[in-house]
Amino acid sequence: MFNDSFFKKVEKKTKVDKNTIIDLAKKLQNGNMKDENTLNEVIDTLSKMTGKKVNPELKEKIIHKVVSDEVPSNVDKMF
Repeated sequence: MFNDSFFKKVEKKTKVDKNTIIDLAKKLQNGNMKDENTLNEVIDTLSKMTGKKVNPELKEKIIHKVVSDEVPSNVDKMF
């Protein structure tokens, strides 16, 4: 699938290590994206990975949009 050089490039650009990327991918693969707990974990992981804080109101809005199938194809237009 992906080799170590791919992960090294991603880590160099994003400062996110290989294990964190793999753990997030597993959560996304194994988790039910309609489950609020799974979404909560994914949002928290992405927040830590990017260094962007997500306040509780924004997190609730994101979860509601995903659960309700209201996610636009261009997610950056969501906020």
